[in-house]
Amino acid sequence: MAPSIKDTLRVLAGGLAAGAMSLALVAGSAQAQSHAQKPAVVGEEYTPTIWIDPDGCEHWVMDDGFEGYMSPKRTRDGRPVCRRSEICGIIPTDQLFQTDKSAINANGRAQLTEFFKTANAFGFMIYGHTDARASDEYNIALSDRRAKAVSEVARATGARVVDAKGFGERQPRAAGSSAAAMQQNRRVEIYCVR
Repeated sequence: MAPSIKDTLRVLAGGLAAGAMSLALVAGSAQAQSHAQKPAVVGEEYTPTIWIDPDGCEHWVMDDGFEGYMSPKRTRDGRPVCRRSEICGIIPTDQLFQTDKSAINANGRAQLTEFFKTANAFGFMIYGHTDARASDEYNIALSDRRAKAVSEVARATGARVVDAKGFGERQPRAAGSSAAAMQQNRRVEIYCVR
């Protein structure tokens, strides 16, 4: 009995289906082998940390391997948090500046130059302060200009200035409004980083 066309088509269709299934199994096996050869990437958890720079100051750090950031750790009033610094100079601003000025007089410049040359420090943090006779905003600006003027003298001697900032009247050394208290509050503080 001769096979009918219908039977022939059925055999061909079955052969094509079997061939397709064989190809799918071979492709699936090859794909499984390629995945098996590549190691799975294990995720890492990155958490923020604190990094101490050579100056002894702390910084918040986050690095996920591709992109990171670092920002200085500061107190609420803006001062950097540093570990190895000590106050090594408190200079009354009356000795350096004329009233309401930020230019350093010649005698003050000579004293500061000698100080920065002999302080034996890795770096300096310079903070200006005022008494409370003017507005807070004005005092911040004046103390900032004075801190920057002192830092220019330091840099001229080759000293490394880590930070220079003015705090105005916000950190008084002496309480009260007497002339003696106000004189103590008008100052530039120099921190030596060792």
